[in-house]
Amino acid sequence: MGIQNLPASLQSVIQQNFLERAFEESLRAKLGFRAIADREPFMAGIGETITKTRTGLLPAITTAMSPAANSDFTSGLTAQNFAVEQYSLAISQYAANMQLNVATARVAIASLFLRNAVSLAEQASRSIDTLAQQSLFNTYMGGNTRVRVTLGAAGVAVTVDDIRGFQNTLNSAGQVVAVSVSNPVNVTVGADVYSLTGVTADGSSVSTTPGGVSGVLTFSAAVSIADGTADNAVVSAVAPVVYRPSTTTGNTMAATSAAISATNDLNSGKLTMQMILNAKATMSANGVQPVAATGMYHMYLDPLQAAGLFSDGAFQLLFRGGNNTSEYRQGIVAELLGVQLIETNLNPVQSLAGVGTVRRGALVGQGALVEGVFTNDAYAAAEAVDDSEGMITVADGVAHVTREPLDALKQVVTQSWAYIGGFAVPSDTTANPNTIPTANNSAFKRGIILESL
Repeated sequence: MGIQNLPASLQSVIQQNFLERAFEESLRAKLGFRAIADREPFMAGIGETITKTRTGLLPAITTAMSPAANSDFTSGLTAQNFAVEQYSLAISQYAANMQLNVATARVAIASLFLRNAVSLAEQASRSIDTLAQQSLFNTYMGGNTRVRVTLGAAGVAVTVDDIRGFQNTLNSAGQVVAVSVSNPVNVTVGADVYSLTGVTADGSSVSTTPGGVSGVLTFSAAVSIADGTADNAVVSAVAPVVYRPSTTTGNTMAATSAAISATNDLNSGKLTMQMILNAKATMSANGVQPVAATGMYHMYLDPLQAAGLFSDGAFQLLFRGGNNTSEYRQGIVAELLGVQLIETNLNPVQSLAGVGTVRRGALVGQGALVEGVFTNDAYAAAEAVDDSEGMITVADGVAHVTREPLDALKQVVTQSWAYIGGFAVPSDTTANPNTIPTANNSAFKRGIILESL
């Protein structure tokens, strides 16, 4: 069965590639987070998950060779090995469809057919972009949480709002392993550092953090009541960096909007230029390169978070007297401090009691995301199973499938999209103060969350 089994009015639409053009253009118009992902081809027949290995930098040599040691076939040199780290890249299939009854839609069959294609394309692009956003934020919001329930007495188990970023660590071989007694991680709870040896999700789904997983952290020694008090910060030693306009001592968002204003009278808890500058400087200090396509770091933020810049005193001072600038004439900031600001409405927001709506932007550099893409050759292999012609179109890694009517009355045409792929966020533990003196110890360095009201 093939294109010849479709109604004649639809055959002409497909044969003239109107459907493919509408599908592809919609995808190109909607891409955002996915655009920064480095694409890794995923060939057919290799399984659903592949493990990638990154090599680290070798340390700088600052000690001169001893002439006396240069006396044998080794020239006095000791062989060295670079550090490695691994990450897993998995793919899954995502799909959806629509049906069109050619009898009831006879009057406007061609336009409805194309309209369905455009709608499916928008859904596909937004779905894939959301997958990319979730991978990015799930990782870079990890390792930063707060105590959810105050301890009744000093104890080793602490209930926290979000266990993401605490479950796994990397062993000495650079492999991802579960946190355990043999693979502990230092975590600051309140004002003191404790050794984390176990993590358990509580299954209650009461986390207030977008995408968060509430649970219990278990430590090797008892946590004091003072440290285990509700709303105290819980931060992993290898947690990604988070910048906030108003912080408590433990680098958490202040408990109320009044407290935010009291601790920071610069911009009432809204986004500031200094936050962006600090994030960019941290990225550069870690050796993260700007996005190659633009030569700048990219920051994804929602329109309301971006609007906060206009009330920042430093921003106003920069543009004072510049009422003809595009920033003030159009109300859009496109580039600032070597950072390209990209507005999106896919960023997660959080309603926090006493504070209000917390907004989060993500500043990223080159290599922050990796996408595993089922290649066109793999799609072709799947298509070869069917004898149809022109019924599967692949646009930007997304397959659009049109199925001829198979119902008893030969009236219902089915249109579907399918995406086989996935996203991963690679770590950068091998870039540390031993190789780059200005680098920090964050396991994930290519993204920074900027949190504000």
